[in-house]
Amino acid sequence: MNLKFLQDLWDENEAQGMDEPELLRYRSNLLGRDLRLTNFGGGNTSAKVRMPDPVTGEEVDVLWVKGSGGDLGTIKREGFATLYLERLLALKKRYKGVFEEDAMADRYPLCSFENNPRAASIDTPLHGFLPFQHVDHLHPDWAIALAASANGPEQLKRLEAETGIKLAWLPWKRPGFELGLWLERAVAENPGVDGIILGSHGLFTWGDTSRDSYLNTLRVIDGVGQYVLQRVEAKGAGLFGGSVKKSHTDRDKIALQLLPILRGMVGVGIGHYDAGETVLRFVNSAQAKNLAWQGTSCPDHFVRTKVRPMFVDWDGADVSALVASLKPALDAYKVDYAAYYEANKHADSPAMRAPTPTVVLIPGVGLFSFGKTKTEARITGEFYINAIHVMEGATALAGELPVQSDIDPSRIVDNYVSLPPQEAFNIEYWLLEEAKLKRMPPEKEMSRKVALLIGASPGIGHNVAERLLAQGAHVVVADINSELAGETAKTFRKRYGSESIIAETIDITHRASVQKALEGVIRQYGGVDVVINIAAIFIASDPATGKNTDEQWRKTFDINVVGNAILADEAQKVIAKQGTPGSIVLTSSANAVVPKKGSVPYDASKAAVNHLVRELAIEFSPKTRVNAVAPATVVEGSQMFPRDRVISSLAKYEIPFDESETTEDLRSKLAMFYAQRTLLKVPVSPAKVADALYLLASDRLALTTGHVIPVDGGLWEAFLR
Repeated sequence: MNLKFLQDLWDENEAQGMDEPELLRYRSNLLGRDLRLTNFGGGNTSAKVRMPDPVTGEEVDVLWVKGSGGDLGTIKREGFATLYLERLLALKKRYKGVFEEDAMADRYPLCSFENNPRAASIDTPLHGFLPFQHVDHLHPDWAIALAASANGPEQLKRLEAETGIKLAWLPWKRPGFELGLWLERAVAENPGVDGIILGSHGLFTWGDTSRDSYLNTLRVIDGVGQYVLQRVEAKGAGLFGGSVKKSHTDRDKIALQLLPILRGMVGVGIGHYDAGETVLRFVNSAQAKNLAWQGTSCPDHFVRTKVRPMFVDWDGADVSALVASLKPALDAYKVDYAAYYEANKHADSPAMRAPTPTVVLIPGVGLFSFGKTKTEARITGEFYINAIHVMEGATALAGELPVQSDIDPSRIVDNYVSLPPQEAFNIEYWLLEEAKLKRMPPEKEMSRKVALLIGASPGIGHNVAERLLAQGAHVVVADINSELAGETAKTFRKRYGSESIIAETIDITHRASVQKALEGVIRQYGGVDVVINIAAIFIASDPATGKNTDEQWRKTFDINVVGNAILADEAQKVIAKQGTPGSIVLTSSANAVVPKKGSVPYDASKAAVNHLVRELAIEFSPKTRVNAVAPATVVEGSQMFPRDRVISSLAKYEIPFDESETTEDLRSKLAMFYAQRTLLKVPVSPAKVADALYLLASDRLALTTGHVIPVDGGLWEAFLR
């Protein structure tokens, strides 16, 4: 087998000893890890396996097929649905026609083998009805380029002549029971075919063993790739009609300006930006606008990208004009989407979903994509890049070959064919797809929100990060100690995913540092909704004089007051661009209202924070709330309580201790001493402070602004007067 673009990754040593289901899992992972073969969550694989019936003990044929909602690249053995093949095939006798096609899916659970709870996908009959032991259904861009070509059937004849690969053509048909019957018939009518191209959809290949199926799939896709890419390369600079716009030299800076605005406008959640070569070549081209309007072809693409992206045209020079054009472009998109819904809806169609785009294309700048998580936003962008590759191939295949006579010419742009609007709608608003969406668990409280947390301490910082991440937020943990921030992010990525949290370095006393950190937030997630600052400094007075130096005063106020003001001011600029609700939570202290010796600069700075909260709450209203938490002394995990300070405090209060005790044991003694001065006699822990910070950050206290909530165990000296 002569492969030019793909690689045979099968390792016989690794596969040795695997049973058939494990070989299916292994094959699926190999195919799914290469995005050139199929996109995330797309495609499915199957194997027909002889297994003992758990009731009779007799050997029966069992169809193992990727379950609904799975991803080939990461699927485990338990991710496959298992069905009695004989029962699935028997459903053909019950089938009366396309009008009851969707109802057949309700019968798949009745065919389940060993009561497997994994739901069978709508593609199950496509695998079950094909007369092969192993079947692969993938969505490689090269094959879909053929499938989305107006002259696709004629291209297959030329493909066979040039490569020897024989593929049968089936016109577009929505996946389901009827398409399974079409596939079965196509194989019977085309003996010796290597696979089947589904118009506007994808590719089916097969083999007698898992290994054979894998090799045949690679051979077919690589051969199609050689055929298509040869034409793409021949087009060269003329692809998509050639370039009519230039990539802006400041496109990254422009993207940082646009991301919060777009994020607020589309209202989806998390943003992602791509300005790769493929994207820029497309958005800068003469045909980009027309091709974008036609929409994607493969149903797996536009389930995420919607029927079409929003294309924002501009002159490439006046950025202010570009910003001003976003709202009119969105308004027009909403009108068009509503018209699309009204023109194609059925009596039982689900209600119209948000008429806003998930993909935005801007010449000279790039592609912006949005989703409820960073992963979804990135994958949505990747899906549209898949669509661009499909359009590359289909337009490169334009030429002298005759086009299909039954295609509406309005759906063809330079040989590329999109799905008819009605068919696109039938996929996007498919009742079975709607049922799948309803089965998904409800979103968490902080889902779709981005939180900037300043302070990466193992104490309060870790507790706040944990609360935010556990409730679905995307977190940027920032600290002046970049190593500490990085370690914190690394810790939580292991628990909540690689794209859920990032680290930034920040010095809140320098505006440029704050701006740079916020740029990092925008670049990764598109904007910010919540800002929590727990960073502060405490400089004890000289024990001999009870005084602090002028420089200590300045440093204390710079970090504890001016830093908070700079941080809030810069964060509010981003939130205001979004036009969305925001929450800023600062950290004050019980010391702000309890006068005492030895900490005058710190106490005065926290009193200033209390009033800063009130001032900012007025200034940032009505969209952004500003509040603070005022804890009593938190010793556990605090960066402000290193071992030497703890020992100094224990000595000051004449609390017995031994130098051999661990730092944490010493901290515990000091914390219990402080607790005895409160009504509740319980140390103020990082977890309890984090609870209060989280409440103010979330919508649970959505009508609270300008307030300082004490977390002090009942410190009566701090009672509000």
